[in-house]
Amino acid sequence: MILLAASIKDFASINIAKQILNNYHFSPVNEKFHESHVYAAEVNGKEVKLAILDKELVYTQNIGEFSPTLELVIFISRHSSISGTPTLSVHTPGNLGDADLGGIPRKVSISPANAMKKALQTMAKLVEERQLKYEVSYECTHHGPSLDVPAMFVELGSSPEQWKDLEAAEVVAHAAMEAVSSFEERQSKAVLGIGGLHYNAQFTRMALENKIAFGHMIPKYAISKIDDEILRQCVEKTLEKVELAVLDWKGIKGECKPKIIEALKKIGLEFQKT
Repeated sequence: MILLAASIKDFASINIAKQILNNYHFSPVNEKFHESHVYAAEVNGKEVKLAILDKELVYTQNIGEFSPTLELVIFISRHSSISGTPTLSVHTPGNLGDADLGGIPRKVSISPANAMKKALQTMAKLVEERQLKYEVSYECTHHGPSLDVPAMFVELGSSPEQWKDLEAAEVVAHAAMEAVSSFEERQSKAVLGIGGLHYNAQFTRMALENKIAFGHMIPKYAISKIDDEILRQCVEKTLEKVELAVLDWKGIKGECKPKIIEALKKIGLEFQKT
């Protein structure tokens, strides 16, 4: 079973959920999860549910209790940034270090690399087709929850002006549903990304242009907290087999480079510099 999770405390989330209900055949069901409203559909023979929760999504650490058959959670969410740049983004939740915004310290969720790539591709395609003035980007792994099931956020941002944009919300809705419908597909090689900015344009471009899919991504600002234990966790907590680490070499501080190389060798993961 695949779960789409929205929040009544998130204006963009509700708008995305409405677009899913408007465009896909979901029906309300007589089922509750912590007082949430739940809708159900069948997509490619798979049971899919949409739950509208009463708490912020980053704090839904107990979402795994929704069903014992949970295969994937897709959080539909607002995105916030200081710059306010209109952005549609996708990432895996979890904490590489402290748990400043939900989740568990030094615990990441399982990253569904190919499903995230499908959402990214759908966003990029529809933004171009509809000539929307939005950037499309991977984000690095950050914030809660920290789950033991595959989980991803698809987000609409980065300010209230975008959160109420129904056309952009529809694009995110389609991205989420494309990730649902293609969940069984494994068309791209899963890789771990290390280095660069929180919004890594290089990783985004590489995924859109090549047969690779990024799972966990570790930004430049977090590398000082990274050791072989966290690297091993990022590899093991990726749904697909991670075959390679891609290093944004210019996006890694000089003093951190030997440490990262040593840690990658310690866990036996090959790497390439970009």
